[in-house]
Amino acid sequence: MTAEATNGSCCSSEGTCHSGAADVQVGDVTTTYKVSGMTCGHCEGAVSSEISEIPGVHSVQASASTGLVTVVSKAPLDESAVRAAVDEAGYELDGLAA
Repeated sequence: MTAEATNGSCCSSEGTCHSGAADVQVGDVTTTYKVSGMTCGHCEGAVSSEISEIPGVHSVQASASTGLVTVVSKAPLDESAVRAAVDEAGYELDGLAA
């Protein structure tokens, strides 16, 4: 039996949570941005790939249907770094999602 099963939590004894996509460390920061121009899965992949290159980023979830990109990182990200990554992918960062 795993630590998760014995303590009734999704979090392991090491302080990680298992969401299926990536391990999230306790203390990580989740930020959601609004991105213009994504229309398909390829767009989602391009944006995710570029943002994933920013140091400290653990996971990126982009949705073309909503225009939202959720980033889990070790610490708050510099918005100019996110903007540069989104620009590099060929899209426009509108800012933080409301």
